[in-house]
Amino acid sequence: MNGAECALRTAADAGIEVCFANPGTTEIHLVAALDSVPGIRAILGLFEGVVTGAADGYGRMTDRPALTLLHLGPGFANGIANLHNARRAGTAVVNMVGDQATWHLAADAPLTSDIESLARPVSTWVRTSGSAKGVAGDMAEAIAASTSAPGGVATLIVPADCAWDSAAGPAKPIQPEAPLAVPSARLEAAAAVLREDSPSLILLGGRALRGRELAVAARIAARTGAKLVADTFVARMERGAGLPSVSRLPYFPDQVMELLRSYAHLIVLGTRPPVSFFGYPDQPSCPVPDGCAVHTLTDPAEDSSAALDELALLLDARDGGDLAPAGRPDAPT
Repeated sequence: MNGAECALRTAADAGIEVCFANPGTTEIHLVAALDSVPGIRAILGLFEGVVTGAADGYGRMTDRPALTLLHLGPGFANGIANLHNARRAGTAVVNMVGDQATWHLAADAPLTSDIESLARPVSTWVRTSGSAKGVAGDMAEAIAASTSAPGGVATLIVPADCAWDSAAGPAKPIQPEAPLAVPSARLEAAAAVLREDSPSLILLGGRALRGRELAVAARIAARTGAKLVADTFVARMERGAGLPSVSRLPYFPDQVMELLRSYAHLIVLGTRPPVSFFGYPDQPSCPVPDGCAVHTLTDPAEDSSAALDELALLLDARDGGDLAPAGRPDAPT
């Protein structure tokens, strides 16, 4: 069994079921391993942007990581834009990037590049395997890094000889790190703010925008009179009949400031406080007016689901909420 097969058997044992690929010569042993390892479906993308975009979408909707298989630094660079989006969304994606054989790097062949430097800005974890015997363990660590809260992009660079040389076998999967618990003092402070007779806005992002969590947030809003709003751009948001209808935070900073002027408190769940997407003349980077106090209940790495449940208990928010009704559009004429 070679390093490539050991790495992919490790991935299959960790629950990975799909690999979006645009490979080349340096990845040919990884391609062969995809044929020999059951459980991982290989899907060819004709452009690396398609590969990384598909992996991002798959990860967002399944809550499981996809593999990508990319050809050297130039191939990885073609997919960077969607990996940037995946990193911002906290999507679990594991990149396998082929590289020249370790002994061939010094020859500086035409497609040789510094892949680690390309990968770091869009990855939360980067490693180049040093030997075939270490590739399986590297793969296990890459998957654990990508699936640990809040999720992210892990990039494993596999030199060609590390893929074709013999190895001992697959590595055991590594348990990812769970979301961090929210301190009780922070929950009590948020509950105290929501009990005040002051207008409050709850900004939701990340896991707080899933169906069950939205329903809990709607109960809290109904109990306290707070208003719910979602991030401007979100990784995934569940909508439809029986779920709260939550508007989005405006895009332009002057519109955000105009909205927040109506509120004394902004409580942030599963995301960061608002920032302007670009710098504008005479506009602040953080478009929160002075009269609106920001309270971060959970950041993206913390357990927003549990925090919402505990906050609802503290506020005795057992039922209620403005939920979207079922409906059918009028037939066209």
